[in-house]
Amino acid sequence: MANFNISLHKTLIHEGGYSNDPDDRGGETYKGISLNAHKNWKGWDIIHKYKIKPGFPKNLEADIELQKEIEYLYRVNYWNPINGNSIMTQSIANSIFDFGVNAGVKTSIRMVQSVLGTEVDGIFGTKTLVKLNSTEPKYFHAAFTVKKITYYISIIKKRPVNKKFLYGWIIRTLQFQ
Repeated sequence: MANFNISLHKTLIHEGGYSNDPDDRGGETYKGISLNAHKNWKGWDIIHKYKIKPGFPKNLEADIELQKEIEYLYRVNYWNPINGNSIMTQSIANSIFDFGVNAGVKTSIRMVQSVLGTEVDGIFGTKTLVKLNSTEPKYFHAAFTVKKITYYISIIKKRPVNKKFLYGWIIRTLQFQ
């Protein structure tokens, strides 16, 4: 069975630290958690207190409470909805989890279901899990990778300013095989 901590570690490598890129629709972001998507997350109160202290944003890394809030948010909002603990292949769990963090859980689940040929409803239920766990990992990774890259290209077609993110998205996608 897949391990949440392994998936989280791999994803956080790509999510980085604090950013506030004007071209990122998520707005202010810390370790992939955007203010626009998670306005009520407890971690934002902690982050905003650090903004007035010297050493911001590096000083965020040492705050244990903040790091626990990050782990909790990712477990509850991203890992649990994909039934991560029940996925048999760690690399598959890593890929689904990471794409859920980057593109949204329902988007990730729908793409998984599309690859598997199950009902595409955005809910990671028993049928999706059984089919996923019986699918050849190499096939799944190849098909899911193509779906993710196609998704990123569709984003750029709708919003050309996102071209600056494409290289990073593709590298990230290829590292989750």
